[in-house]
Amino acid sequence: MHREPVVEATVVAARNRPVAAWLLVCCAMVFAMVVVGGITRLTHSGLSIVEWQPIVGALPPLNAEQWTETFAKYQQTPEYRLVNREMSLDGFKTIFWWEYFHRLLGRLVGVVFLLPLIYFAAARRIDRSLVPRLALIFMLGGLQGALGWYMVKSGLVDDPRVSQYRLTAHLGLAFLIYGATLWTALDLLWGRPGTAPSSRRLRDAAWGLSALIFVMVMSGGFVAGIRAGLAYNTFPLMNGAWIPPEILLLAPWYRNFFDNMATVQFDHRMIAWLLFFLVPVFCRSALRTDLAPRARNLVWALLAMLGIQIALGISTLLFVVPIPLAAAHQCGALLLFTLSLAVSRELATR
Repeated sequence: MHREPVVEATVVAARNRPVAAWLLVCCAMVFAMVVVGGITRLTHSGLSIVEWQPIVGALPPLNAEQWTETFAKYQQTPEYRLVNREMSLDGFKTIFWWEYFHRLLGRLVGVVFLLPLIYFAAARRIDRSLVPRLALIFMLGGLQGALGWYMVKSGLVDDPRVSQYRLTAHLGLAFLIYGATLWTALDLLWGRPGTAPSSRRLRDAAWGLSALIFVMVMSGGFVAGIRAGLAYNTFPLMNGAWIPPEILLLAPWYRNFFDNMATVQFDHRMIAWLLFFLVPVFCRSALRTDLAPRARNLVWALLAMLGIQIALGISTLLFVVPIPLAAAHQCGALLLFTLSLAVSRELATR
């Protein structure tokens, strides 16, 4: 008597599985883009391509003449004149390939997202109510490409560094696109939440942690944008002080939160400390409820990932931002965000 709903749910899950798998592949590609983007920034490669050509730019220089021409364009930039005056063509090729690969990944994500979307929509493999959401994600991806170029342009004028505001916006939009795609995939893959109905307080707490992790990522964008990680390379104190005296050095006061190395790094640390206390409290409360095995495993994974991410952050700071550690720290932020969303999704009620 109760078999029909179960059979129907099984059929729906089987129909949704290819769509969910496609979206998870897109998530993996966006994940790779974020990591490569971080390495591009850390290797100071982001200003090596001085033009935005979404179609024509898909091809790199193919011969010596094209390489010479591309290098000549870079030599007109403030970064070359003020920072890399002694750079050779071979050195230029190294930074060029990082930026090129980052942009190429962006193009590939667009293709891998759009073509299956058209196919699944035409074949009616996607619920009609889901099409607008997926179309919006695709449009956000296009906006992300334009925002990336808008960011690069800020470093091609006078100061050979991109605007920290544009960098943070670019990073934040990447996380939003990733989060929206992941959430949609989990909706299709898992169906209804696998836990017993959770309390409103626990559900809201999970959402709050996801939001706080996102805020921490945004604060990390400002740390990266003004290279605040190269200062105050001690822990837990900041050069001998819990609160550095330079924290309100700039005027007007609000500029300190975006332009002052001491304030920007202090804020990032404080958010990390807040998560250090709040996540264990949340996990303890969640594990005391009647959770399904998948939800319980996700909660434990969230707690473990927080510890790993904090260790990576401290190590990155103490060793003065080596590229492997800094890239791992950015990767860890995305993994922590992933787990927080997965926990939120499990605790969501319908």
